[in-house]
Amino acid sequence: QVQLVESGGGLVQPGGSLRLSCAASGTDFSINTMYWYRQVPGEQRVLVARITSSLNTNYADSVKGRFTCSRDNAKNTVYLQMNTLKPEDTAVYYCCADVWKSGLGYQTYWGQGTQVTVSS
Repeated sequence: QVQLVESGGGLVQPGGSLRLSCAASGTDFSINTMYWYRQVPGEQRVLVARITSSLNTNYADSVKGRFTCSRDNAKNTVYLQMNTLKPEDTAVYYCCADVWKSGLGYQTYWGQGTQVTVSS
């Protein structure tokens, strides 16, 4: 089993910054692409950013220029630096990873989510 644990959410004023982290743990696994999604109550989960194992990144148009996704492959950790936050960024943020695990092949794992609230 592989676990993803997010941290770093919280309450921030508009224009502020937060850094989310997501660490993967387990045995006999390797990670391909890692993702950040977000979800507002009553709406579908949407992709915010993704980063490949070779550190190529893609972003949703709504966060381009404000959010930066990075990862530390040695630590199996992905980060989301969020700057110039807006109230519409308020959501539960989820980490996701495409994981290769011995005996199971590729599977997708999700973290438990972390709340980000942007409000004055």
